[in-house]
Amino acid sequence: MPADANPLPVPPLLEITAATVLRGGQPVLDRFSLRLDAGCHTAILGANGAGKSTLVQLIARQVYPLAPDDGRSPVRVFGRAHWNVAELRGLLGIVSPAVQSDYTSEEPLEVFDAVVSGFFAARGLWRDHAVSDEMRARAHAALEQLGASHLVGRAMASLSTGEARRVLIARALVHRPRALLLDEPCAGLDLASRRRFLESLRTLARGGTTLLLVTHHVEEIIPEIGQVLLLKDGRVLRQGDKAATLTDEALGVAFGMPIRVSRQGEWYHAAID
Repeated sequence: MPADANPLPVPPLLEITAATVLRGGQPVLDRFSLRLDAGCHTAILGANGAGKSTLVQLIARQVYPLAPDDGRSPVRVFGRAHWNVAELRGLLGIVSPAVQSDYTSEEPLEVFDAVVSGFFAARGLWRDHAVSDEMRARAHAALEQLGASHLVGRAMASLSTGEARRVLIARALVHRPRALLLDEPCAGLDLASRRRFLESLRTLARGGTTLLLVTHHVEEIIPEIGQVLLLKDGRVLRQGDKAATLTDEALGVAFGMPIRVSRQGEWYHAAID
């Protein structure tokens, strides 16, 4: 029998079963269930307060759900319930405005050091960090992939929002992760910078990196994303392909007001009706 006659099933990228997360004693995710398959580019969309940020923190192991009665973990990433966080970061890169603020503070940090220090899960390089030639090559390749090689030598604090965002994605890519979790990645970008940034995400998606894009802007859902998850009040309101999910009715419920959805080529747009 050929070796690949019965290939092992690929575990889902993310599987959450009836998870509840509390803040101030109130549920912000309420018996939340979700399954996202590996290789499926997905947009997670919802109004402010819908639970998007808490979901990101739950996936990233920054918050934890209530322990279920049966003792089984309600959250599994890449098929596993328990992770060393540093190991998980190598498989699931995370980029967000909150992460960016850690790298663009007044304390000097050079661009290449910020990227290559991703191998050590550190903010910058220290004396005990032994950077190999392979690490340097992968850091340069990641910067080149994001069109950010020209930024080497500059301080992170001197970069524009879009430039810093590309550098942080390059940092995540040095591990060659299976997926990228992008939490409001276009926040703070002007129209031109946003389009350039989204085009870089399209390149990543076509190159095989699974994207999870968290946003409240329909216009940021790149054509390569095939699945949309709508959140409302800490629950899944609707999940499916773009055509079935990005509708006037569904978005109107998600955002609590009449919404008109239009389409221009492969891009979707939404406006208050």
